[in-house]
Amino acid sequence: MQAGIGTGHDLLLQQKKKNLNKKRLDTWLLLLPTLGIFIFFFLLPLFFLFITSFKNFDASTGVGNEWTLQNYIKFMTDPFYLGVVWRTVKIALLTTLITIIISYPVAFQISRSKGRARNYLTLLVLSPLLISMVIRCYGWVILLSNNGVVNNTLLKLGFIDQPLTLLYTELSVVIGMVHVLFPYMVLSIMGSLEKIDPSVIRASQNLGASSFRTFFSILLPLTLPGVFAGSVMVFSLSVSSFVTPAILGGPQVKVMSYLTYEQVAVMLNWPYGGAIGFLLILIATITIIAYSKILARSEKGVAIQ
Repeated sequence: MQAGIGTGHDLLLQQKKKNLNKKRLDTWLLLLPTLGIFIFFFLLPLFFLFITSFKNFDASTGVGNEWTLQNYIKFMTDPFYLGVVWRTVKIALLTTLITIIISYPVAFQISRSKGRARNYLTLLVLSPLLISMVIRCYGWVILLSNNGVVNNTLLKLGFIDQPLTLLYTELSVVIGMVHVLFPYMVLSIMGSLEKIDPSVIRASQNLGASSFRTFFSILLPLTLPGVFAGSVMVFSLSVSSFVTPAILGGPQVKVMSYLTYEQVAVMLNWPYGGAIGFLLILIATITIIAYSKILARSEKGVAIQ
């Protein structure tokens, strides 16, 4: 009798194990096409570029045959390149901070609106994504140039005597980045705001909390995951952005992505361009992890697990 019960238990365990293996196999089969594309078109070229970054530069072929660390040493010991690293991170951090400040009220208002008003506001926020990034940047060139709309308006109103230098500065790059990446932050914060139970807000107000305290004690902590997710997206996209700094910053405001392009496409120095590209990836990753740790220490944020 006991032998029969034991055999039945073993069969049940085998059946469960078989079902689990089949479920895992189905999952991997579903992920296989995406993984194949990711590995073939992203990881594989990245791997070869990483290998190339440890090669020496050859003027005739571009990539030499000798292994070297000179590309990384040259970048990390040159004050000019270290200045470019600081400028890249500074522009990305400023873009992220300004985007959070201006996106939160917009996301809050959209999450409270309903019907057509909500649809129109969402379409308005998404409108920058419907236009080519190059076209958007040239629109800012028309606005910010010495004889552009902003300078002409200020001159006619008498606020300035001569045109301000707005184009090809860090300010113009930050303005262009905020315009491009603003929708990502709004959508991310909106997702967190819509998950909040309205009864929590009403309970806070019924208990006598002011709007100021309700926002900082309840609303903001509950939306920090959305703020964090949006910050990671905006920072990652801005630190590696090329088109906006190239058009609005030009050669005067060089960032790491521009240096990579310059070394690979203009100087044909693939090893050095590869080294700059991988240092850019490393800096972005370290900054995001540090940001996550800071939020985790606040005991109200979220961290990358």
